[in-house]
Amino acid sequence: MKKFRKVLDGLTTSSPVNPGGSPGCGSAAGTPSAAPTPRELEIQETLMSEHFQICKTVRHGFPYQPTALAFDPVQKILAIGSRSGGIRILGRPGVDCHSQHESGAAVLQMQFLINEGALVTACADDTLHLWSLRQRLPAILHSLKFNRERITFCHLPFQSKWLYVGTERGNTHIVNIESFILSGYVIMWNKAIELSTKTHPGPVVHLSDSPKDEGKLLIGFESGTIVMWDLRAKRADFRIYYDEAIHSVSWHHEGRQFMCSHSDGSLSMWNMRNTAKPFQVTFPHGKTQRDGRKESCKPILKVEYKTSRNSSEAFVIFSGGLSYDKAGRRPTLTIMHGKAITVLEMDYPIVDFMVLCETPYLNEVQEPYAVVVLLEKDFVVVDLTQSNFPIFENPYPMDVHESPVTCTAYFADCPPDIIPVLYSIGAKHKKTGYSHKEWPVSGGTWTVGSQTYPEIIITGHADGSIKFWDATAITLQMLYKLKTSKVFEKPKTGDMGRSADLVEEDPYAVQMISWCPQSRIFCVVGISAHVILYRFSKHDANTIITSLELRLQCEMEDVISPSDTENTPCFSDPSGHSPQPQPPSPRSNTPDSVRDSIPCLKVKDRMIRMPPGYQAELVVQLLWVDGEPPQQITCLDLNSAYGLLALGNCNGLAVVDYLQKTILLCMSTLELYGSADPFQRLTRSPRKNRQSTSGLTELSDNQVSLDLERSKSPTSVKGPGRKLSLPTDLKTDLDHVNGHCTSPTSQPCPSGRARVPGGPEGPRLARRGPGRPPFRKAQSAACMEVSLPVSSLTEESRENSFSRSRSSSVSSIDRETKEAVTTLQFAESYGRKSDSLPTPCLWVGTSLGLVLIIPMSIPTDEQERQEDPVTVAPTGTVLMLKGSVLRFGFLDCGGALINSPYEVWRDQHAPDDPDRPRKRKLVNFSPSSSQEACGDGHLAVVCSERQAKVFYMPSQACLYVHNITESSFVLRADVVSVSNSVCLACFCANGHIMILSLPSLRPLLDVSYLPLTDMRIARTFCFTNGGQALYLCSPTEIQRITYSQEMCVNLQETLGELFTPIETPEAQNRGFLKGFFGGNAQTFDREELFGEASAGKASRSLAQHIPGQGGIEGMKAAAGGVVGDLARARIALDERGQRLGELEERTALMMTSAETFSKHAHELMLKCKDKKWYQF
Repeated sequence: MKKFRKVLDGLTTSSPVNPGGSPGCGSAAGTPSAAPTPRELEIQETLMSEHFQICKTVRHGFPYQPTALAFDPVQKILAIGSRSGGIRILGRPGVDCHSQHESGAAVLQMQFLINEGALVTACADDTLHLWSLRQRLPAILHSLKFNRERITFCHLPFQSKWLYVGTERGNTHIVNIESFILSGYVIMWNKAIELSTKTHPGPVVHLSDSPKDEGKLLIGFESGTIVMWDLRAKRADFRIYYDEAIHSVSWHHEGRQFMCSHSDGSLSMWNMRNTAKPFQVTFPHGKTQRDGRKESCKPILKVEYKTSRNSSEAFVIFSGGLSYDKAGRRPTLTIMHGKAITVLEMDYPIVDFMVLCETPYLNEVQEPYAVVVLLEKDFVVVDLTQSNFPIFENPYPMDVHESPVTCTAYFADCPPDIIPVLYSIGAKHKKTGYSHKEWPVSGGTWTVGSQTYPEIIITGHADGSIKFWDATAITLQMLYKLKTSKVFEKPKTGDMGRSADLVEEDPYAVQMISWCPQSRIFCVVGISAHVILYRFSKHDANTIITSLELRLQCEMEDVISPSDTENTPCFSDPSGHSPQPQPPSPRSNTPDSVRDSIPCLKVKDRMIRMPPGYQAELVVQLLWVDGEPPQQITCLDLNSAYGLLALGNCNGLAVVDYLQKTILLCMSTLELYGSADPFQRLTRSPRKNRQSTSGLTELSDNQVSLDLERSKSPTSVKGPGRKLSLPTDLKTDLDHVNGHCTSPTSQPCPSGRARVPGGPEGPRLARRGPGRPPFRKAQSAACMEVSLPVSSLTEESRENSFSRSRSSSVSSIDRETKEAVTTLQFAESYGRKSDSLPTPCLWVGTSLGLVLIIPMSIPTDEQERQEDPVTVAPTGTVLMLKGSVLRFGFLDCGGALINSPYEVWRDQHAPDDPDRPRKRKLVNFSPSSSQEACGDGHLAVVCSERQAKVFYMPSQACLYVHNITESSFVLRADVVSVSNSVCLACFCANGHIMILSLPSLRPLLDVSYLPLTDMRIARTFCFTNGGQALYLCSPTEIQRITYSQEMCVNLQETLGELFTPIETPEAQNRGFLKGFFGGNAQTFDREELFGEASAGKASRSLAQHIPGQGGIEGMKAAAGGVVGDLARARIALDERGQRLGELEERTALMMTSAETFSKHAHELMLKCKDKKWYQF
């Protein structure tokens, strides 16, 4: 195998990268130096295929589209079911587990086997599942699929192994939990109701056994019929026929009365002694009208009737029931305690709620202490022990989606001091008024693992807010929140019309973020084509925000030939000012027809007090040009050591010196090449009869393609009015994208239809001549689109793909194509082949697969850096790849990763210390300083959406090439550190995750992990060091995964335990008189009644038993080879040890109980020893 790999390496190296003398790896200046061959480098690669494996680790956030709720009062763990078939199990902080039904059917109802470490779920596909929670990853033990009836309600009595299942037909079936087999005992609907009843009672909506007698089952039908069924006698004790439909039923703990909620907003109370009519009917929110009738109210969907020892009055808690005339009121939860009625308004509709009580026994005083309320987009727990009913502070990260997430960033192995600092600043702004009691969902156990390192996740949101999260180990806790909208002026009442016309909604939406943890400098790219630079300070400050405005627009029609661009380059003058004329203020009265040289937002131009934390220092905004809004920014990079910030879009590139607050470079992409343009594109001469206000629209020669292009980032530009907007899905419409993924660089077809030459675009297309493809819009990987498959566009898409040969004989359309800047990175590198020492450089990648290297001259002295200008000089150095360039990475000649230089953080607003003046402290990772033995030079890794290449610098020789994909394209690529080595991680549009070794680009992993079903994944997927990655799996949830075999094996140790051995609380002593005169004198044996011996077998066609995977599902993360076997054995030993521990505890409890009994018996014997029989 090693010989075969060497042969492949030799073939890869010897194959020509640019046939035909293309200048793909050439340079505009300098003499080529001798480049080493891969064998001469002799880099020992340590990563092998065995080091990689894909598995999910943990899911954070609020369960998307929740449907069901369950709680174990003994274990104190809570479960939430979702519409997509997911189950989220929560306990104390750190105990957070997500499981998924393979069918993906919605979870209708869940029931815990209280204190048994198991959960029963009923799904919309009419299947019951039994989940084991005794291992860290829950697994399905049994499944039961109903074939002929639909499940509507389930009930599992406490300490019973028989589950009651109600169906849509009105029948009630009984399932043995241990074997998951149907009993032959069935309560048919026609037996439950009277024979004289002519109508079907409807589906079963409620099942519960009487607290007074377990042998009596209360069945509630949707139509309003209630039946008390005697399980022993197999007949109905009584039947109630009520006019209003029933939604829920709740018992009083004594079993003498129960309460029903109805569809007319009423609550009815029924006494077991007289079931002819309810002894009380109330409309809690219905007022009596003048005619004596109650006003109509909304249905009360659920009611809970709970008693308390400290008060003679019971708690009645219900959802809904408001009157219809109060339109616009928010969903409510009503708490009635005696005569006091408290209405709690919720932000979202209530899905379900559950009252938490001290005892699991239904025939005891319940003692409610909290209410868990599951909302559509939130999770609230109300404290019932205090009169004002405060809510508990939620320890789980349920507010990730507080505003829709538009971008994410993941940083592993951060500086250890950054998390405490961010937490201390963020803690000052936390909300107050929460309950002072401990969080009631406190089950399970979790300990921080030994191999943890600081991790931070940053999320950007549609409202312009930024959230920093502590993601250390498997937890997620919010550290700090930053609002970028505070940098801008709020539009005044008079300006509302113009502001709304400029930006439709979410003008502050975050599109991209860049963070340097070492220097704590933070950059935000907004949807309104603006960049905000923040510095971190522990002290508040009064500052004025500096604003720079850029006219970054591609106006090729004003340029006649390439020679003109060489004579008049768009460089900044030595003073550092922008080469463009100073634009007017945004407040100037610009006609609506032609908006020119104004930004989308107005930066505050007064002194602002900024609290401790991240403080805005500089805002860079792109301007409107001739009535056209600025194109969105596609890439950004900052370097704290250089003090520079670079940004690019589909028009060109700009470099900003944020120390001197000046613009160093502002050029179109075509101007960066000069005479070294590999395509030799010629600009068109201006048309005299065309007005200049059409700029970019005429350049595209296709209005539809322009509009489509602007709708591909997290926000879109719509219609002729060019309104910038953020789709609310990230918000909704991206959730239901069908079809296949096409390359971001391919031309989309509007509405999935083929273009017809005779249509509206016919004349424009015809002007290009026969056989020429329509104008292609180039974009970055951050601005991609999923389009519908169109058969008639097959040839067109092939023409527009980047798989065709890159030669100088491309069509004239290619010569005119606007080239987007797709990625940027500052690095210590070589700008020319003739360079002997590395210098600060900016690497620029474009949508046409071209790489430009721009060297810079930066003063080294701190005083000179503040005063002397930084010179930026494009050299024309061009490298070529197939597809849009996505990522750069740099290795030394030993194969180690070269990190970017950075400035050590210093607090600029700290009090001055004369003994320790604040100076800039730079940390530089120059490639020449770390490799004396390897000689000068370094390796540059360049990854595009189709290809990866490794170049040797400064000779620019291509050492390795690997075609990543031909049928799809790469969405995200990162050079990451794993197991003390470096690799290239890629995520493709077809759902494949690929790992390539560096520098040889050997494939180490190729797994079809996740099909791209919506754009949310493409926008938010990101890799980080340590073998981890994340993406937004739903609008409200973040999914973290690992591609490291070591982490997959150790996953069991990092997760929390869902089940802990706890002794079930004993039932209260009911007393002699209650036991003698009260119910339950006769014991109820369900096994004797429902077992096969007495009830027989159920029909095989009614339901199908499906055996589960047992505990193996919980070991999927550790499956594969000997490692998997060892993991399984370890888990089995853990479970065996756990069972032995439980047995030991139970034995000790039994011994203690026996000793106590013996002691009491001896005392009783001594007491009664000398008494006569008549003295008892």
